[in-house]
Amino acid sequence: MLSQQSIRKNFLIQLFISSVSLISIFSSMLYLFIENSILDEKSLELRHYAKNIVEDKSLYKQGELATGNARSLKIEVVNIDNTNIKISSYETTVNKHNYLTLIYPFDAKQGIYLKVSKQITQTKELLHKILKYIFIINIAGFILVLVYAIALSKMLVRPLKLLNAKLSNMNEHLIKPIDTKALPREFEPLGATINHLIARIQNFVKYQKELFIGTAHELKTPLAVIKLKNQVTLLKERSSQEYIEALKTTNKTIDDMNIIVSNILNIGRQEGAQLDKPVEIDVIQILKQKADDFKLLASHEGKELHISFEPQGFMAMLQVGLLNQIIQNFLQNALKFTPKEKSVTLRSKQDNIGLLIEVIDEGCGIDDSIDLFAPFKRQGNKQGVGLGLFLAKSAADALGAKIELKNREDGVGGTVASLQLNSKLSCIIPQNN
Repeated sequence: MLSQQSIRKNFLIQLFISSVSLISIFSSMLYLFIENSILDEKSLELRHYAKNIVEDKSLYKQGELATGNARSLKIEVVNIDNTNIKISSYETTVNKHNYLTLIYPFDAKQGIYLKVSKQITQTKELLHKILKYIFIINIAGFILVLVYAIALSKMLVRPLKLLNAKLSNMNEHLIKPIDTKALPREFEPLGATINHLIARIQNFVKYQKELFIGTAHELKTPLAVIKLKNQVTLLKERSSQEYIEALKTTNKTIDDMNIIVSNILNIGRQEGAQLDKPVEIDVIQILKQKADDFKLLASHEGKELHISFEPQGFMAMLQVGLLNQIIQNFLQNALKFTPKEKSVTLRSKQDNIGLLIEVIDEGCGIDDSIDLFAPFKRQGNKQGVGLGLFLAKSAADALGAKIELKNREDGVGGTVASLQLNSKLSCIIPQNN
């Protein structure tokens, strides 16, 4: 998990440390390469001169060496007993002067070697200047890297600040989608996710307002009926039977109000179910259980329930209560609007998105101009408060699924209610052959 420490600060520190390390390593390698190249060239020059002396034996007379052509060099002849000495060079410092000395075999059998020395003080001073310049360039590079890191971090954080500023100025009345085209390409997925969340918030606010208004309206009507009925009853004395009928009417109206209150409580329970921990279930098994429950109800009402499930199994991580609520609402509405001796079909099939669940009835169909997923929207003259599809839509949104209601297009009257589960949160159970 990310700590509470600033991401920008971490980025600056890591970029600066890595850049300093890279520049330091590169500069050290560069200086070592320059130093070795120059010293190797000087050593090669000494070796070349020593080789010329060895090949021209006339320069050596009676144990002395003619040095007329080597005024910048110091050449000595030394006797070394060890005949296994190879060509080698080394550096020495005498009186603050640097010398490069080469030991080269002149007559190895007799133990005679050339000792050729050349002063390289100026070369060393040149190397020190190069080192100093590299050090100055490194400091300038460190400063440039720091400035670049600060500028780059500001550039990377700027889209987040713009998103934050835009979202902080929004409220439920002014909330608008973010223009993802104005964002850098790397931030487009974040902008799309925020827009999806904004759309859900807008729908939530819209439906909550409709719910409150609808609840007030639905409760106000039966209360007015109860009051009016009681006022009429109190206008004059009536028989016991008339009072009983008035109380029955009042009780029936109260029962209708209880249904409204129960449905509103179901909305609260559903919001709690959205916070339940998802579990891994076989969706096909859930559908089979629901089919068994509603087959008896359909038979009791003189209707028939057909089932067709494909594939044999489909595992998904979701809240079971929300899925049950959606399927149950689909089946209840289908049986409610399907006439006797007609049938309802519950089926599932795999598509390129995931699992498609459909409930198909032979009822009167729907009016496409009405938003049946809004609270207290009713179709036909059947009893109901009009919150079932609203609850189903909320449950589908919580599952990350898509819900749809449309008329049949196969020439038969009726409605198709569908639930599309995304395959990203699920997988198919292998079939047993």
